[in-house]
Amino acid sequence: MNQTQREYIRLHAKPGESYKQASARLLGFQTSSANKTHKPEQSAANKRSALAPERHAQCDFFIADILDASPKDDTASMEHPLFALRAGNHKVRSYQHGDVTLVVKPGHDGCATIHDKDIWIYCISQLMESINRGKDPISRVVRFTAYDFLVSTNRDTSGRAYQRMGDALARLSGTRIETNIETKGKRERRGFGLIDSWSVIERDLDNRMVAVEVTLPEWLYRSVESKHVLTLSRDYFRLRKPLNRRIYELARKHCGAQSKWSVSLPTLHLKSGSQDKRFKFRAAVKELAEENALPEYRVSFNSENDLVTFYSRKSKGGQAQLKDLLGDG
Repeated sequence: MNQTQREYIRLHAKPGESYKQASARLLGFQTSSANKTHKPEQSAANKRSALAPERHAQCDFFIADILDASPKDDTASMEHPLFALRAGNHKVRSYQHGDVTLVVKPGHDGCATIHDKDIWIYCISQLMESINRGKDPISRVVRFTAYDFLVSTNRDTSGRAYQRMGDALARLSGTRIETNIETKGKRERRGFGLIDSWSVIERDLDNRMVAVEVTLPEWLYRSVESKHVLTLSRDYFRLRKPLNRRIYELARKHCGAQSKWSVSLPTLHLKSGSQDKRFKFRAAVKELAEENALPEYRVSFNSENDLVTFYSRKSKGGQAQLKDLLGDG
């Protein structure tokens, strides 16, 4: 296979489709008809996808209306690593980049993870939906049903899922942040919980939470009021690996609607909040580029100069990538 064919495959691979899977789909017609086994392609197809399946693809009209509220994330937490990438993390984490400092102190139940952040994202999304539709004035207190949250974030709706949601709320409440991140034009050193408080306001006959009330920290509420938020792809909730979620956040924040964004591997490592050694992080980024898993963006990793480039999946991103490949960038 020549260089042109390889780059054609990379440019036309679908999100979540590996290089081997894409080559089998796009160039399969070139395979000799005498070879019926296609073992490499079969092996790639059997590999667990980096994207979880859509659990609620067929929704009734009521749930479809809930899903109309586009997922929103605040730009400050997309920029800085407030959330742990591993469950059970009880370490105090410190981070500094430029003039921003951050200390994350876990609670009794450990540090809130990036999967726990889905509750943040869901609350932000509901508040922004209210703002955009001109509904009643918003407040830091967000009330919602547990089932709607589970469906909107592509979770299952088993009894265990409700328990995991309760565990996530406890970690969010227990994790403390000390930072000087600026919101709504204010930069001040302060400490806060990732949520101020939460309560179950309704349970069913099996004592399972039905309706929940969450009080967001003032710091986050100011970001929402100022509309310092970005829309996420709904496929964000399908990303299985915590690191992939975190890297998607960074790509969405820095690349945004541009054709591309390039960053050095050491800087990406720092901003991701990964606690892995550099060589392990490098291997993970290389695998991410091979998996082609990120919604909205393709990842290219140049191992010679440790440069990671994110290209928009829109046509201008493809043009930028071809330009770079031809050495015209």
